[in-house]
Amino acid sequence: MNLLYFSAFRAVMLTGTVSAAAELLGRSQPAVSRLLDKLEAELGITLFERRKGLVTPTSVAHLLLDEIERAYISLDSLKSFAARVAEGEGRRIDTAIMPALALGFVPRLLGRFREDWPQTKIRVNVTLSLKVEEWAASQQIDVGLAEPPFRRSGFRVETFGNTPYIAVVPADHPLAGRSSIGPTDLVGIPFIAWSSITSAGQLLEQAFRSCGVRYDAAYETNVSATALEMVRGGVGVGLIDPYTAVAEQDDGVRLIPFTPTIPFNVALLRPDSRPANRAVDALIDLMASERDKLMDRLPR
Repeated sequence: MNLLYFSAFRAVMLTGTVSAAAELLGRSQPAVSRLLDKLEAELGITLFERRKGLVTPTSVAHLLLDEIERAYISLDSLKSFAARVAEGEGRRIDTAIMPALALGFVPRLLGRFREDWPQTKIRVNVTLSLKVEEWAASQQIDVGLAEPPFRRSGFRVETFGNTPYIAVVPADHPLAGRSSIGPTDLVGIPFIAWSSITSAGQLLEQAFRSCGVRYDAAYETNVSATALEMVRGGVGVGLIDPYTAVAEQDDGVRLIPFTPTIPFNVALLRPDSRPANRAVDALIDLMASERDKLMDRLPR
């Protein structure tokens, strides 16, 4: 089966039209249409419904795209491996980092890392914890930072941090002078909570129930940076991860411990088949050092 067929199919699925896919691939529109026809003929299935020059993906097409995306990830991993072999050990590090640590914490320490490892290239893939786990299990990264629990195997897991989430309020808010904040303090106050699909959201809802307080969040998000900006905008009180809280704190907000404790667990993932790499070890040591400095700045 010609991989060009799949390239044409993927391009159409990603761009939405045959003409846009043709432009992306540098081919004519009829040529891309022929590739799609050949793919359907070889697979024996209908991937697109064609009406008046428009193509609409079938349900089977969406299933096939999922499989093809996995194949492209594997091909990208192969390219990465070849690059590391060509460049030599320690010349490239592939990481996958959850947003809470990828939007501020990790970028800030890369400058210091480069001082000691100026020839090492680093790829920072920002993605959700489930995807970090998937990439670690398929040996596509050197190191990952993600929130447990994990269901796959093929990687080693080390605890990176378990500092709890912290409340953040506008500096001029009535709660700004409190030494701690709990569910009972938030009655009648717009609250920015974590999405119920996240572990933090589920634990938070449980905490409200245990305190006998109705859980009625005015806003929900799954990214701390978003919650923080909403607090800065004066829309309410939020709960964010400690890394974002300390790194992004300014005079406009106050950080206050939240009780009961909602743990923010972060794990370090090291794929089993990745060879020992001094540059990766150095990066991990630097991340641990910066973590300790950051957590020392949290209010107790």
